[in-house]
Amino acid sequence: MGIVQKDTFRTMLISYAGIVIGYVNKGLLFLLILSTEQIGLVNLLLSIGLLFAQFANLGNTYSTWKFLPFFKNEKNKHHGFLPLILLTVLAGVTLFTVLFVLFRPLIESQYIAKSAEFVDYYYWVLPIGIGYVLFMSLEAYLRGFYKNIISVVANELILRISNTILLIFLWLGWINFSQFVVLYSVFYLIPSLILLIYLYRTNELNLSLSSIKISKRFRKILLDYSAFNYVNTLGVVLVASLDVIMIAQIIGLEATGVYATVVFLTSAIQVPYRSVLRISSPLVAEYWKSREINKIQELYTKVSSTGLVIGLSAFCILWMNIDFLFSFLKPEFQPGIWVFFFLMMGRLLDMFFGINGAIFSTSKKYKYDLIFTTVLIGLVYSLNLIFIPKWGMIGAAISTALALIVYNIGRIIFVWKIFKIHPFTLNQFKIIGLGVLSIFAGEFMKEFIENQWLELVAMCSLFLFFFIIPIYIFNLEPDIKNFLHKGLGMISKKNRTD
Repeated sequence: MGIVQKDTFRTMLISYAGIVIGYVNKGLLFLLILSTEQIGLVNLLLSIGLLFAQFANLGNTYSTWKFLPFFKNEKNKHHGFLPLILLTVLAGVTLFTVLFVLFRPLIESQYIAKSAEFVDYYYWVLPIGIGYVLFMSLEAYLRGFYKNIISVVANELILRISNTILLIFLWLGWINFSQFVVLYSVFYLIPSLILLIYLYRTNELNLSLSSIKISKRFRKILLDYSAFNYVNTLGVVLVASLDVIMIAQIIGLEATGVYATVVFLTSAIQVPYRSVLRISSPLVAEYWKSREINKIQELYTKVSSTGLVIGLSAFCILWMNIDFLFSFLKPEFQPGIWVFFFLMMGRLLDMFFGINGAIFSTSKKYKYDLIFTTVLIGLVYSLNLIFIPKWGMIGAAISTALALIVYNIGRIIFVWKIFKIHPFTLNQFKIIGLGVLSIFAGEFMKEFIENQWLELVAMCSLFLFFFIIPIYIFNLEPDIKNFLHKGLGMISKKNRTD
């Protein structure tokens, strides 16, 4: 777990710096400068752009994680793996750009009634989608060499700082909203350009098609694997995007703006966990290659425990202070409180169940994951059709939560049945009990406190007393404790050198 902890700490720090900038953007500047409908429009363009990227990806990401370890060879330019995945991206982008143009009337007809403003900016989905699909492919490639920092800097810091500058320009009146949308979309090409420059500067930017020396048998395996995981990765993105897209269709852009803002909050909670996944997923592929199932089991448990503590800590402290946090937002954001609750139920389970997706997708049984993903897509879509008209944006959150719960439970049972491994320990359920105790203690104390600032202090104190301190004292999660010690050690060492 050493390489995971070391890189995780660095990527987490960078990611949290990005989250701070993201909060300045979406949690402050968006709310101050843009109307709720404009927030909804920007997030709708982003959601459709990310969906376009996943379609155009053609299964590249998981294929890179699984097969790059077999082709690493600096002398032979890694058998042309990079030009092969870039060629695949080019084919995917070309195909889906043509389809996006041809099906414009059909797509626009879904939004003209409730979100007519989207029609005016239809084609600005493309820079977002093209930029993101190229970034995903290059990031996955660099992950295979455990080079994670540059990707995080490009996407979490530089892109968000660029967006901050745009928002300031809009606020000062130097650009109008239409120009803001255009530049906001084009800026999604920046992270990909940074990664390409990095590969060039490190002499890793191999674009020669003649260097592709992968046997026909292995190419068939790659194609077969990519085809199956193509649908699987679509399912993950559909869960993240379909609710926003359908809210815009069924309710309108104002509800989309509220919902997307809350989604950003729940995504911020997952930042440290994603940092763990960023490092852990390629390790799973390495362990499968050397058939070290015991190391997969160990990693499975550690990532699950880490994800549980991270997710539950963030949920408890935010939920205990949820009324205080939402008191600073516009009145139309109040339904977002329960959107946050239900979305976090699904996200928490997803984090608790750890790397079951990476274990599944990089194993020989990866084809069976197609069943689970198909169920996931069907559940999200059908439940949204039922719940959004009935309960609005809260219905969309319930749909997403239920779909994620069913999806993860199904996959973890399958992994246990086939590979005889699971991530659970007794300490994890003690941690869950502490989280529940903290929330109940907070709800009880709220009855006796009237001042919202005193309530904030009391809730944070209760969380520390009932959750953090017991985990630390009784060593319920050793990796989190070691992680904190290492992080504090690195900070104190830096301060001494300064």
